[in-house]
Amino acid sequence: MPGRDPGEPHRTATSLELLFDLCFVIAVARASEGLSEAVALGHAFTGFLSFALVFFTVWWAWMNFTWFASAYDPDDVPYRLTVLVQITGSLVLAAGVPQAFEEGDLRVITLGYIVLRTALAALWLRAARSDPGRRGAALRFAGGVTCCQLGWVVLLFVPESAWLSLVLMLIVAELAVPVWAESAGSSPWHAHHIAERYGLFVLIVLGESVAAAALAVRGAFSRPHHPGALSLLAAGGLLLVFAMWWLYFARPAHVLLGTTHRVRHRRFTWAYGHYLVLASAAAVGAGLAAYAQLLSTEAETPSAAAGAAITLPAGIFLITVWAIHVRPHRRGGFERIVFPVVSVAVLAAALSPAPALVAGLLAAVLAGAVTVADRTKPVRR
Repeated sequence: MPGRDPGEPHRTATSLELLFDLCFVIAVARASEGLSEAVALGHAFTGFLSFALVFFTVWWAWMNFTWFASAYDPDDVPYRLTVLVQITGSLVLAAGVPQAFEEGDLRVITLGYIVLRTALAALWLRAARSDPGRRGAALRFAGGVTCCQLGWVVLLFVPESAWLSLVLMLIVAELAVPVWAESAGSSPWHAHHIAERYGLFVLIVLGESVAAAALAVRGAFSRPHHPGALSLLAAGGLLLVFAMWWLYFARPAHVLLGTTHRVRHRRFTWAYGHYLVLASAAAVGAGLAAYAQLLSTEAETPSAAAGAAITLPAGIFLITVWAIHVRPHRRGGFERIVFPVVSVAVLAAALSPAPALVAGLLAAVLAGAVTVADRTKPVRR
């Protein structure tokens, strides 16, 4: 299993990678549902904490495979079977999400994670055997993945009072493994391929938000409470999702992921920063669904806290996209002002009677401003 050519022309996602993503949709949907239910029941803070941890496990498992597959993908029978084992682990992980939200029980999630990470470690060991020039890095990846996974297993046997500190330590360790491993030699990942793979995952989480908006539309015609507010929520949710898509894909990512010394240091900031991009996009959908549920069942307009379940992740999405995806293009001082200002205004939209609509309009104005700026000075693609 030698490394792929990082400059290979016309490199695109494979059908196996798309199947991998499709199965991860289930885990993303379960995490969003858990957050939505927590917000609707008035447990937004604990819901967001649980969501942050569960989504980290989903995102991190996806990201580890994505970067490996970009560097090594022989598409032979052993590789396909190992990836199918990882897909099985993702489905087990998804099955454990409701227990994690409702009871704080991480056993099923950890079992799925063990399946995922064991298969990944096996792939790295195979790469170490087949690619002598990068053996050191591959062995570091295999060892780091295994040690971190042992830490997650140990978490199941420690008192709950020690969970928070141990979880934070494990997350730091997980994030440190690629940095440590790549210091021994960079794996031959493909910039265009990585950019496409991340873009596909962004579409997955935005799809969850579209589904939530569609449910709001259905609710507007079938529920007796607040039909006008539900219609505004649906319209605002769709507008917000459209603007989020527009802003994310307005600038090409592969030019930020080149292998030259000037841009190589950006890849970890870009890759890790996508946790906030992806988690916030999924949380927007959860917030829309929770707000729709509250509108359908309560006589009064939901509180500002319920509106913040939409506007807070939307604001985080906008400011993170600007920080890791737009600002590095260095397009001028205009964006340094407009993105932070609009992000703050989106946060404040939680206080309005129609938070989704106001946030959607603000995001749409931002998308329009960025489009006009790019027309005056085209972006290199």
